[in-house]
Amino acid sequence: MAVISDATKRFLLAAKHAEIKALNQLASNCKLVTSVKDVIHQLQRERGISNIFLASGGERFEQQRLQQIEDSNQVEQNLRSLLKSLYMSGDESAANMRLLVSISMALQGLDNLSSLREKIGVQDLTSLESTQAYCRLISGLLSVIFEAADVASDPDITRQLVALFNFLQGKEFSGQERAWGAIGFAETHFSVGLCDKLHHLQEAQQHSFDVFSAFAEKHANQQWKTIESSQTQADLERLRAMIDQLSDGSPIDGQLSEVWYDIATSRIDAMQSVEELLTDRLTSLASALVERADAELKNHHKRIKTLEQEPAASGTPLTMLFDPQMPGLKGSEPFGDEIIANAENLSAHRSFYDLLCEQSQHIKKMSVELDEARQAITDQKCIDRAKLLVMQQWGMTEDQAYRRLQKTAMDQNCKLIDVAERVVKATKKVTA
Repeated sequence: MAVISDATKRFLLAAKHAEIKALNQLASNCKLVTSVKDVIHQLQRERGISNIFLASGGERFEQQRLQQIEDSNQVEQNLRSLLKSLYMSGDESAANMRLLVSISMALQGLDNLSSLREKIGVQDLTSLESTQAYCRLISGLLSVIFEAADVASDPDITRQLVALFNFLQGKEFSGQERAWGAIGFAETHFSVGLCDKLHHLQEAQQHSFDVFSAFAEKHANQQWKTIESSQTQADLERLRAMIDQLSDGSPIDGQLSEVWYDIATSRIDAMQSVEELLTDRLTSLASALVERADAELKNHHKRIKTLEQEPAASGTPLTMLFDPQMPGLKGSEPFGDEIIANAENLSAHRSFYDLLCEQSQHIKKMSVELDEARQAITDQKCIDRAKLLVMQQWGMTEDQAYRRLQKTAMDQNCKLIDVAERVVKATKKVTA
């Protein structure tokens, strides 16, 4: 019989079991992301309808708002049920700490959504106050998707999650542009400050969609290009140009608010088709990964059983001790061809060592690809850190800090991440 210790076999199989467990957790996270995406979409619709309801003094969209609340409640209940089945079954430790914290923050916002709706129902909030509240809640939900991407253990899944997060972020900036534009039309004029806000949101959209395009697969990119070349997009660009021409505060017909809202909403609703493509791909990819890992585990069992039945060969087995590919004594010469050739002929040891090497190389390859896929997440964290530092140092709002970083990047003709890295590095030097 081939000499393969029981401990060696068990640890090899344990590694594959650990991979399968991680992939199953990843598949659960993908289900969570899909459900969160649905909640975000309905809340974005509810935010827009509530904005019109408040701006009209309750005269418009009353019934639409009530129906939308029902739709939002339905997807929220779906999310809560999913969270209970995935994370509250006694094995909460399987999930990542940061992901669980982001989920709890988002749920706290959803817990208090009914009080926000009550205030809106009795016209106890302005359109701006209502919009800000919904934006904070949606931001909390987007954080769940961001953390899910950050803790993903597979490079292909990570790329899909990065694409989805940035697309949803771009869509959210589109919704905020719709809200600010509606406010400007409702007030029948656009100030320079309001136009600056709209420009900032348009730039933020472009950045998010650029990152999405870099990580998304061909089909999703094609769908997005169709939206970008649509008549709705052309109509929106004309309205944007009109707003720019009126940035001096010239009066504008308030009835254009409905036109703006309808066009912006049509574009945002069209984006849902891209979301569906991304989440469908996530689900199928996660399922395929789990199935493949299960098949590999079964194959490991079969190969080990076969190897155990082979007679032990004499001579020098090719193990890590005699593998010239493994790091050894620095400056030494590789083993002679004769030793390696003899080891190659020992099929049992060769085959089992191959099995170990395959598993090791698989993990190393995944780690390299995962680091590459996570670069966008790392960049986003750095930008967020730099933004916070600018806010603290200069007493700015988050929006002002981000725009300052953007302006610096434009003035210096460099990437936003380059500016962010310099800010963080400079702060570390000062505090050191």
